[in-house]
Amino acid sequence: MTIIDSIKLLFFKKKIHKDLAILLGYIPRKWEIYELAFIHRSASVLLPDGRTINNERLEFLGDAVLDAVIADYLFSRFPNKDEGFLSKMRSKIVKRKHLNTLAIKIGVNKLIVSNSINYNGGKHISGNAFEALVGAVYIDKGYVKTRKFIIDNILNAHIDLEELEHRETDYKSRIIEWAQKNRTEISFDNQEDYSGRDRVPVFISRIMISGLLKGQGKGASKKEAEQNAAEQAYNVIEDV
Repeated sequence: MTIIDSIKLLFFKKKIHKDLAILLGYIPRKWEIYELAFIHRSASVLLPDGRTINNERLEFLGDAVLDAVIADYLFSRFPNKDEGFLSKMRSKIVKRKHLNTLAIKIGVNKLIVSNSINYNGGKHISGNAFEALVGAVYIDKGYVKTRKFIIDNILNAHIDLEELEHRETDYKSRIIEWAQKNRTEISFDNQEDYSGRDRVPVFISRIMISGLLKGQGKGASKKEAEQNAAEQAYNVIEDV
């Protein structure tokens, strides 16, 4: 690395640190953990011992912490609601597409380091990095402060629970119910596409209603692809 490169890296880190401090609302103690939270696997760092590191482990941890905080929050916020309601609300909040939108709102997407434009779940890179950020906050600050960060900076600041409560997200169940009610044959045709540069699968789902193609969707998982296809198909039948 040249002196010029070192100077550029120094100023880059200073900007990242400033943006992170603004996003978090505090000065981190372990900057390196937060920096790691934004390194996508396509930009993995090679360590002297031969290991490569990226944000996937932090994403795993953050996913679990986020689930726990949201479950705790909803349990207290809706004392008279049953388990089914609480589970559905939590699912809506942590849905991949919703997390991606939240991450972009708070500026996580501007901090991500990636060398790939074609990878599995690429459109969810911001949401995945947000989960990794939650993991970093948990390691640096512990559960209590992580809970405060999620509630103050995410739930209270960017989520309208009343609007979310009435938002439909399970289109697969709705279209299956519609097909049963109308005694119509419906089937899902699922495939995996490995043509991307990273050679990881993108799932493709097609919905056939009475033998006719009515919807098609892609996703990082079979479930997501089916939901996207079902949403498209449901909108088609609703317009008829």
